[in-house]
Amino acid sequence: MDITALATLILVLLSCLFIYSTWNKMYRWRNLPPGPTPLPIIGSLLHIKRGELVKSLNQLREKYGSIYTLYFGSRPVVILTGYQMVKDALIDRGDDFSNRGQIPTVDRFFQGHGMILSNGERWKQLRRFTLMTLRNFGMGKRSIEERIQEEAQFLIEELKSYKQSPINPMNILVQAVSNVICSVVFGNRFEYEDLKFLRLLNNFNETFQLMSSTAGQFHDMIPEIMNHVPGPHQKIHKLLVQLMEFVTERVKINQKTFDPLNPRDFIDCFLIKMNQEKQNPNSEFNTKNLLMSVLQIFFAGTETVSTTLRHGLLIILKYPEIEAKLHEEIDRVIGVNRCPNIEDRSKMPYTDAVIHEIQRFSDVLPMNLPHSPVRDITFHGHTIPKGTDVYPLLYCALRDPDYFATPNKFNPNHFLDENGRFKKEDAFIPFSTGKRVCAGEGLAKMELFLFFTTILQNFKLTTKMHLTEADVNPKMTGFSNVPIPYELSFVSC
Repeated sequence: MDITALATLILVLLSCLFIYSTWNKMYRWRNLPPGPTPLPIIGSLLHIKRGELVKSLNQLREKYGSIYTLYFGSRPVVILTGYQMVKDALIDRGDDFSNRGQIPTVDRFFQGHGMILSNGERWKQLRRFTLMTLRNFGMGKRSIEERIQEEAQFLIEELKSYKQSPINPMNILVQAVSNVICSVVFGNRFEYEDLKFLRLLNNFNETFQLMSSTAGQFHDMIPEIMNHVPGPHQKIHKLLVQLMEFVTERVKINQKTFDPLNPRDFIDCFLIKMNQEKQNPNSEFNTKNLLMSVLQIFFAGTETVSTTLRHGLLIILKYPEIEAKLHEEIDRVIGVNRCPNIEDRSKMPYTDAVIHEIQRFSDVLPMNLPHSPVRDITFHGHTIPKGTDVYPLLYCALRDPDYFATPNKFNPNHFLDENGRFKKEDAFIPFSTGKRVCAGEGLAKMELFLFFTTILQNFKLTTKMHLTEADVNPKMTGFSNVPIPYELSFVSC
């Protein structure tokens, strides 16, 4: 046998061994929930329509039920659909599903550090500290509500400067929302003309969009292959490095002017905690977790709320009759001579219902962040091994027909009773639910109410675009839902 034939034979044998080991690994756990038969190496990739990950997952639900298994490459992924199934996992079995799953597009950078993407004792320490710090800021010299009110007024003055000219609201809304986070995390806001700050926020937006792109979806599904394939998804790591440079610079500024007796922001509070626990070998309060936590809070708090605001303004443009009702309630309850405050919300059921419906309908993070069992568990008669990625789909909960009469249409009546009073819905979980519910939920709700009411207190919204229902419907392509680009004019009331 010549060398070429021998080499070919060895290659074939190695390939067969690889395929067999991969296939065997796929079926090692026979009692996983049902699902389509995977292929070696690529898993269930052929069952996902290009650029339509969320829609494909919803379609598979119709065939396999509210809990099923896909394979992202060689690793099984369990999909949970419908509010009841999500509740069973994240609330009723919250401790079992409290670990964070894999997100390959960003895991290479964060490596399990920071409050949002960590697990175990690290996550418990960082989450407890973050919740306490945000709560204390709400009771400090300048409450979070005051910070949002102040930024809302800066936003109004900036919008007035455009003198009713049509603008794309993306940049200015991102800046306004981010300034609230900056005030809490860094102790100060940035001017809207600050080009360095605007470039930073553009990096956030680009990262968000790349994670939702087709390449980003493939990267999360088959990282073993996509890690070595050139494409736009490879830019995510570079963008995160640039964002981390900014955070590192801000932390250094705090360290130079640090006064432990007068903490100014989240960074100072973390530095105090680091000093308190420097003799504790089990402490997770170190520089790396500080940097990663700040970046994650900055990212999450900026993109999700600003994207929801952009969806909301687009929806209001499409439905002028809804805007008219909002103006009537704002004029009656708040008037024009004072700023909106959070206490107004209980007196404004229609506005509250519209904001809730904007969150439900826009569904900014339809897939949720992945969870993972802390140990091998039995769930609904199936075995889910420790470390398996579990996606409790927010999309299917927020569009569950058992809870929302017209789940695929924008309808504020989902949150109003027969007497026009605001009503809660259990399946309204845009911030997820259970042990891993968004730590910034209270802050985000406050921002959405105060920004929306302040904008509509001062302006009527108009556009030259002819908007259709297809324009305002979220695209449900992947990790996040981003609205179409649009322009509108802010006309002073």
